[in-house]
Amino acid sequence: MHLVLTDRLTCVRCGPTFGLILLADELQERRVIRGSLGCPNCRERYEIEAGFADLRVAPKHELTPRAGSWPQAGAPGEGGDAGVEAGVEAATLRQLLGMGEGPGFTLLVGRAAAWAARLAQGLPDGAEVVALDEAARSWPEQPGISRLVAGPGMPFFSQTVRGVLLHGADSWYQDLAEAARVLAPRHRVVVLDAPDDAADRLAAAGLQGAVRSGRLAAVAR
Repeated sequence: MHLVLTDRLTCVRCGPTFGLILLADELQERRVIRGSLGCPNCRERYEIEAGFADLRVAPKHELTPRAGSWPQAGAPGEGGDAGVEAGVEAATLRQLLGMGEGPGFTLLVGRAAAWAARLAQGLPDGAEVVALDEAARSWPEQPGISRLVAGPGMPFFSQTVRGVLLHGADSWYQDLAEAARVLAPRHRVVVLDAPDDAADRLAAAGLQGAVRSGRLAAVAR
């Protein structure tokens, strides 16, 4: 997990105005490998192990990989992953998500996290992909990708992420208000395998100007 990302994270128990304090036990090249994130308000403590942060409130179910959520060999997001749709180019997603505009964090949620390795390639200095999905726990720690699981809600201060990538078949798609909340102004939420009513649902969440191409929908804050 990138060290700077820890300044953007919030307590899922107390809400998006309550930031967390990092206690790092192991750092490697500005990445947190082991430690914890503590809430000064409720005293909840969230563990970071092998670079993966578990920001869930109790009771916590056991984290288990979703079938096909990453390849059995090679880096996550390379070939045949569930959520990596045929006919969608990584370059198109990078452009829609504004990933070439300099430092910043792009959030990939649920099934969309399968795109992490592809979208992380060739990013400018200071740019990072954030994979919010329990499947990412088994991925190796690597530059350009921060990994976490959270719930309830998305554990970020409001208007702090450059873009949000969702998947229309995923449960996180139902919480578009959270995606809209964490999105920075003049940036986009992009939905893979977007349902027919995606534009209306995105507009209801406060996002406007939907652009649709096949099953891909994008809308700006």
